[in-house]
Amino acid sequence: MELLKQKIREQGSVLSAQVLKVDAFLNHQVDPLLMDEIGAELARRFADAGVDKVLTIEASGIAPALMTALHLGVPMLFARKQQSLTLTGELFTARVYSFTKQVESTVAVAARHLGAGERVLIVDDFLAHGQAAQGLASIIEQAGARVAGIGIVIEKSFQPGRTELDRLGYRVESLVRLASLEGGTVRFLD
Repeated sequence: MELLKQKIREQGSVLSAQVLKVDAFLNHQVDPLLMDEIGAELARRFADAGVDKVLTIEASGIAPALMTALHLGVPMLFARKQQSLTLTGELFTARVYSFTKQVESTVAVAARHLGAGERVLIVDDFLAHGQAAQGLASIIEQAGARVAGIGIVIEKSFQPGRTELDRLGYRVESLVRLASLEGGTVRFLD
């Protein structure tokens, strides 16, 4: 996706050989026109998957997931990292390690929002080690639903996430795949 690559080149910042900062347009300040394009492209790629719902983790995945759901014409749901007074009743939960925050969280979805037999598309901002996607897949499977696929905005192909998700048999579609961040330079795989 050329528009996304252009945004990464112009506004992204390489913090290390492992970390790309994209807070100018994706996960702090959000470019709504870019999110609309991202949502349209992910919806196009998964148009044949029979998606009933889109699922992400708060907070950075919400914008691309919401726009994907809008273009698919289905509800969007996000797994919460913090339990609140309103998150009650039966919950599906998973433990998820965040590479960038270097912390493990328990994420939860209210059982009433995921139904057995539903086909659920996972959408997230980054794929690095695959922990978030695996946690969301676990939640979907706890509900008796099926993973329709995994849509990623930016994949760090030099980290093991895709290999692990492929091994588990999930369909993964990434809009941009990074080959390397070595030397402070973004190199794209495709």
